Amino acid sequence: MDLEALRSLLAFVETGSFTRAALQVHRSQSAVSMQMKKLESDVGQRLFVKQGRDLTLTQAGLALARQAHALVQLHDKTLKELKSNQHNTVLRLGCPDDYAQTILPKLVDLLRQHINPLDLQVSCASSSLIRHQLDCGQLDAAILTRSPGSEEGHFLQSSQGAWFKHVDFEVDQQQALPIVVFQRDCKFHQTAIEGLIKLNQPFEVIAHCGSAVALNGLVAQGLAIGAMAQISNMQQLVAISAPYLPILPAITIVLATNQFSHNPMTPQLAQQLSAAFQHTE
Repeated sequence: MDLEALRSLLAFVETGSFTRAALQVHRSQSAVSMQMKKLESDVGQRLFVKQGRDLTLTQAGLALARQAHALVQLHDKTLKELKSNQHNTVLRLGCPDDYAQTILPKLVDLLRQHINPLDLQVSCASSSLIRHQLDCGQLDAAILTRSPGSEEGHFLQSSQGAWFKHVDFEVDQQQALPIVVFQRDCKFHQTAIEGLIKLNQPFEVIAHCGSAVALNGLVAQGLAIGAMAQISNMQQLVAISAPYLPILPAITIVLATNQFSHNPMTPQLAQQLSAAFQHTE
């Protein structure tokens, strides 16, 4: 079996998407599809089955994926050992500012315990940009909110969504409710907007924020109430609940990686960091 085809299979397992898997392995989606057909030919069994619009792994596909992890890790470990030198390990980590004051410091502490010497390069951007940079190989790992309905990444922490206001902010129910939300790709955006509509609560979106710092700042100035995860509360804002406010979902925060062979953040290391992170809580 072709090692690069196995790497493409693992990228599909990680992302749940042939489109994102193709980005991670620097191939076209059609090329990845051909790799998968060749793997099916090699093993003599179907590896994928269609469920609705989505493709999922068959039992044979799951079994091959487990073996692929071991084969790819052995290859990459051997190559890394042969090329090893005394230079610092460079690791490029992406982190939205939502988690820069909470998740990031704990993870960096663990990274320094597991990789020595370490040249850590941290980039802060929106989750959508970080995910794109991860898929394109511009980042080695990223702290992200897990995509709905996926098994993306390695679990770090969960956090409940809530509405927040400045302690002195008073809601005037005679006026449209002023709110600030994250951009449309955020889980809280859709829930907040659709929930208010279903509750027949008039509202005005003061701003769509691509940054937790911006959202916190607007709420802290008493301009609006904000929808975000409890872990994103940077300004000691007050959580509120009311019959006219929809309940917001919980989110799962993960350490995501890609399948590039040169990536120092191996799946094994990511799993070790995930397990260690639970003991920091």
